[in-house]
Amino acid sequence: MNKTACIVLAAGDGKRMNSAKPKVLMEVLFKPMIGWVLDSAEKLSPEEICVVVGNGETKIQNYLNTRGRQYSIARQTVRLGTGHAVMQAEQTLKNSENVLILCGDAPFMDDETMRCALKMHLEGNCGVTVIAASPDNPFGYGRIVRDEKGDLLKIVEQKDATVAEQHIREINSGAYWFNSKALLEALPKLSDSNASKEYYLTDAIALIKEAGHRAAVCTATHKAVVLGANTRNDLYSLNYFARMAVIGDLLQKGVEFPCTDGIIIGTDVEIGQDTVILPNTIIRGKCKIGCGCEIGPNSLIENTEIGDFVVLNNVQAYQSKVESGATIGPFSQLRPNSHIGKGVKIGDFVEVKNSNIGDRTSAAHLTYIGDSDVGEGVNFGCGCVTANYDGIQKFRTKIGDNAFIGCNTNLIAPVEVGENAATGAGSTITKNVPPNSLVLERADAKVVQNWEKNKLRKRK
Repeated sequence: MNKTACIVLAAGDGKRMNSAKPKVLMEVLFKPMIGWVLDSAEKLSPEEICVVVGNGETKIQNYLNTRGRQYSIARQTVRLGTGHAVMQAEQTLKNSENVLILCGDAPFMDDETMRCALKMHLEGNCGVTVIAASPDNPFGYGRIVRDEKGDLLKIVEQKDATVAEQHIREINSGAYWFNSKALLEALPKLSDSNASKEYYLTDAIALIKEAGHRAAVCTATHKAVVLGANTRNDLYSLNYFARMAVIGDLLQKGVEFPCTDGIIIGTDVEIGQDTVILPNTIIRGKCKIGCGCEIGPNSLIENTEIGDFVVLNNVQAYQSKVESGATIGPFSQLRPNSHIGKGVKIGDFVEVKNSNIGDRTSAAHLTYIGDSDVGEGVNFGCGCVTANYDGIQKFRTKIGDNAFIGCNTNLIAPVEVGENAATGAGSTITKNVPPNSLVLERADAKVVQNWEKNKLRKRK
């Protein structure tokens, strides 16, 4: 069985980005460019993925640690070209039969194109298969030079191309399938006799051909596979392209966008048909939104699951779950680990944190519900607070079904309010409330007659 590996080149500093981050960690739709590349590569299930890193090793390693998979690391301490970078991953080449070389800053290289190139590579028993594309503007890319039969003759970099070669539109994407043994034999023979004084990986192609191996070209159907970023302007262009591609795909699936102004949706987002996304809405991370919802305007949804027919108006929601039929907003926030039940109504300036809110419960306005377990059919009046933190430790509040929490009630956790119980407006509840009862916890009113300050204020 063919044993494959993947080497991702990620050692570039990205100085033209003017950033403290390595270039491959610059984000397209909230995901580092190398994340896009690794997502596609992992769909091919290679036995090993090796990432070649440079000065930004620590930051790249920290990102890789969040992905839940083991990667091998090769270090290119001095940047001497792509050929030199691959030399640092010699052990990966020795462990595989065929290896896929990818650029960590080319986020749109998709797994479909990789599979097509691998199929051509294996069926043709090739030493190398170059993934190519024909963009509208080939400037800056290495040109694919073919012989009179149409076979790959060589790849010429922009700096070294003749005037005639610069008119070639078919370009090298920077991604290749190599026979690992053939590449290992070619790498020590590379020379830095070129305009950049670097060891080009593309020069290995001619050496592999001289050794009697076949070189093939797989031209991608998607021109975007070659797109990369060296500057902030390039990164902006990638974000715009990706944003419109995601929106276009969702339109095909029946999602409605009356206007796309300010709308940014990540690639890991699922949205059901007949859901409307309104302007200035950002949806990122692993989100799943049901059918018939209205999301926005001015909303930020992150790593949250939303049921059918939910309305979120001016809402920020993080790592939470909202069941079908709920209405939330405006100006509301769901902090992590909030579970909002079916038909719940949450109004303006309400914050929920690490709490479970039962079906059909209502918190209309100016309320904080933190670290609480709230039953079904509960009503919160205006200005209610669950005081969950005593300055040292956090405690939970429990409220039974159909309870009524009067306006300006403070529930001092840990405390429980029983089913069908009620709290009087302005109460500060410090003890458990039995079911079916009314609790009032207020200080006695004290009236001071003829208060001196009243006289002073009147004179003023």
